Amino acid sequence: MKKLLLVLFLAPMVLLGQLKFLPSSNGEVVEHTYYSLSYVEEHEQAEWVHYRLDSIRASLNKTNRGILKTDRNYYQDKTFESKSAHKSDIKFKADGYHKGHLVPAADMKMDSISVREAAYMSNISPQKPKFNNGVWSRLEKRIRLRAKKSELYITTGGVLSPADLKKIGKNNVSVPDQFYKIIYDAKNQKMFAYLMPNKKIESREKYVVTVDAIEVLTGIDFYHQLDDELEDKLESTKNSLPPKF
Repeated sequence: MKKLLLVLFLAPMVLLGQLKFLPSSNGEVVEHTYYSLSYVEEHEQAEWVHYRLDSIRASLNKTNRGILKTDRNYYQDKTFESKSAHKSDIKFKADGYHKGHLVPAADMKMDSISVREAAYMSNISPQKPKFNNGVWSRLEKRIRLRAKKSELYITTGGVLSPADLKKIGKNNVSVPDQFYKIIYDAKNQKMFAYLMPNKKIESREKYVVTVDAIEVLTGIDFYHQLDDELEDKLESTKNSLPPKF
């Protein structure tokens, strides 16, 4: 009962406030309750998803882990004009891929709304199983640990270039060769960025990059709302998330 009351009391609190620091967009920007995304119909997926993770949300995620189960149904996102791909259009397993969550399902356990939104197909990109279950998953866990003591803004996506990316399914969903993740620690004024190949890799340390490098590769302008001097400093510096925080 105490856990349920915590969910009911805190869930409205985390809804307050508009999501800050949205990147520029080459697609259609969609704002969900707990995260935003930029959907590129040509590739039938988001070029980026963007969300906030802080101590309150991290606490709710931990509290609700045994209460709110990850939704494995996966839903077509009909909240924007072009709509996302449908789960029946793509045989992920047969093609050798996982349904890779861009916003991790484990970060969306604040309430039933967040669980449902994490299962939208607009939040899914084809990822190799050993990548999705390996270094990518470990990075997501490390981010959740840092969020317990900070205020993080996280931007994630597949690199939707070159033009001849592999396609799968009836809707020709692109398979990114690389995925990026940018973490802005607003409390401590630090920025972390990773660019990883969509395959099994052992360590994330080799794939630490600057945000500037990801901007050049994707054509997306990240954190342009920051003061120019601060933005230049943060985006030109390589930082790796420490083992502990």
